Amino acid sequence: MIDPLLLTTARIATFDGTRALTAATGFFFRRGDRLYLVTSRHVLIDKPSHHLPDRIEITLHTSATNLSQVQVQSILLYQGGKSVWHQGRDAGSEIDVALIELDQQAMPPTVELYAFTPEHLQRDLEAVEVGAPLLMAGFPLGFYDTVHYLPVVRHAAVASAFGVRFQGQGYFLTDARAHRGLSGAPVVMRDRMGTGPLKHRLLGVHASRMDMGTRDRVEDESLGLNCAWYADILMTLTEPRAEAIPRASPGPSAAPVAMPGTDSLPLAD
Repeated sequence: MIDPLLLTTARIATFDGTRALTAATGFFFRRGDRLYLVTSRHVLIDKPSHHLPDRIEITLHTSATNLSQVQVQSILLYQGGKSVWHQGRDAGSEIDVALIELDQQAMPPTVELYAFTPEHLQRDLEAVEVGAPLLMAGFPLGFYDTVHYLPVVRHAAVASAFGVRFQGQGYFLTDARAHRGLSGAPVVMRDRMGTGPLKHRLLGVHASRMDMGTRDRVEDESLGLNCAWYADILMTLTEPRAEAIPRASPGPSAAPVAMPGTDSLPLAD
């Protein structure tokens, strides 16, 4: 039996029209009857690097018995000139997490996936110790099982005090070998006592490698540390009309606010 964790993620390919840009990772989050694709905000837009896709493609499994059967679904990132994703901001900064509500009617009727839910979020922050083992499922450097379209899993560990906003930002640190393409991957901890088939706690959303700005790139090795944004932001981003009313978060984010449609369609150069 395939570990359900492997079916929580989808490979994301970004495009500008028909021109392929980058590849990254996304995962599914369900709240009530709504289904979302979660990833890093910089996967959808990153103005400093001029990464301005106008659509993405995700690969969905369509058979529980034959994992080589998949369907690619295209999702436009802008409607009426405004972005379709929701992103967050808190008192510290913008949060490098974004999600898009998926049109379930447009998905294959036989789609096979598992989605995290609010019940998978880590509520007891003190229960996560420094050094606790973690997993990150995704597509590092675009690498994956190209026959069965399954991600690979990297081991990680909690590298900063969990529940404490590292340097005042809404993330904690992980110690892991991470590469481009893992952006948007779920950061999870095994929970064999959990209910349902998905035996994992969702702690964060992997964003990027973190390095010392003063590091000598010739003399010093990379730290091998990464930023993972606390997953409690997903509760804010999926609240009805969350954009209108900031609320106190149950986790370590500082009064996060959801902001839909804050980016306009980029103009061609």
